[in-house]
Amino acid sequence: MTQDRPALWRDRPFIIAEISANHLGSLDRAFELIDAAKHAGADAVKFQAYHPDTITVDCEDPAFVISDPMWKGRTLYDLYTEAQTPFTWFPKLWEKAASVGILPFASVFDETALSMLEDLDSALYKIASCELVDIPLIEKVAETGKPIVLSTGMASLDEIIDAANAAFAVGKENTALLHCVSGYPTPNKDANLLTIPDLAAKVGCTVGFSDHTTGIDAATAAIALGAMVVEKHITLRRSDGGPDAAFSLEPNEFKTLVSSAKAAFAARGKVFYGVKESEEHTLSFRRSLYTVASIAKGERLSTMNIRSIRPAGGLPPKELPRIVGRAAARDLPVHHPLSWDDIEL
Repeated sequence: MTQDRPALWRDRPFIIAEISANHLGSLDRAFELIDAAKHAGADAVKFQAYHPDTITVDCEDPAFVISDPMWKGRTLYDLYTEAQTPFTWFPKLWEKAASVGILPFASVFDETALSMLEDLDSALYKIASCELVDIPLIEKVAETGKPIVLSTGMASLDEIIDAANAAFAVGKENTALLHCVSGYPTPNKDANLLTIPDLAAKVGCTVGFSDHTTGIDAATAAIALGAMVVEKHITLRRSDGGPDAAFSLEPNEFKTLVSSAKAAFAARGKVFYGVKESEEHTLSFRRSLYTVASIAKGERLSTMNIRSIRPAGGLPPKELPRIVGRAAARDLPVHHPLSWDDIEL
């Protein structure tokens, strides 16, 4: 049966709990993470669908050895062997997700993964940052007609536009570009969240944020800047270790992220000038022109007998220059809100 498409990312933030390698090779732990993501309020759980032999090759040449401090000295093949989610797990993961009511999907890295996930009628697909330049892969995924989420780590604007154009075969409304920094973890100073509204303006589709910072501050700020999709890694306990542990949230932290994202989205609101409903009771505190002394009919108004004070009720303070020097049209008591009827014009 075809699953519901993630139209929610057009109405409110779509929050993805990235499980990735945090299952640590245990299917039972993967199940626990699905439960934790659901309990935290995530809309979806995401896995990574690849085999070490389809994402790289077993080679120890320098080009295949990682220099990133987090995984320094390991070969790509070694890392991906540890981090992989076995293809035999995916039917069980999809069944588990359905049982708790959360949407499962995966990043795809080659056609074998895509074929396997199509057999499960996956509702959508993810293209990881390193695969953003693999236009043939994106075109193949787009042929499914399913929504596509693409991360943009390391990419130039031209590369992003090329990838987006390939994905747009499924429609701009079904494409989401996630601003991403592929630093593990990413310092907040490198997050460059102002890229999010700029990306939306330049590319014209849904934008979001794939977050590799620590904590929830950057993700919450991304929502305020227009992100409608937020992806964040989840783990049961960072102390359990694993390739992604350092930049993953524990379940209670992820729950706080979901709450903060909802609050930030609500606060974003819309462009609006004027009195908001919550301000109506405060209108009476605005300044206006009042008498501060009794004024006889015919007496001249001056800054000694009229002032701009709280509350509202009198003429706007901007009218003070027009009023000073004019005569009172009638006797005015002290603390009287001035109106045009009180003044000889």
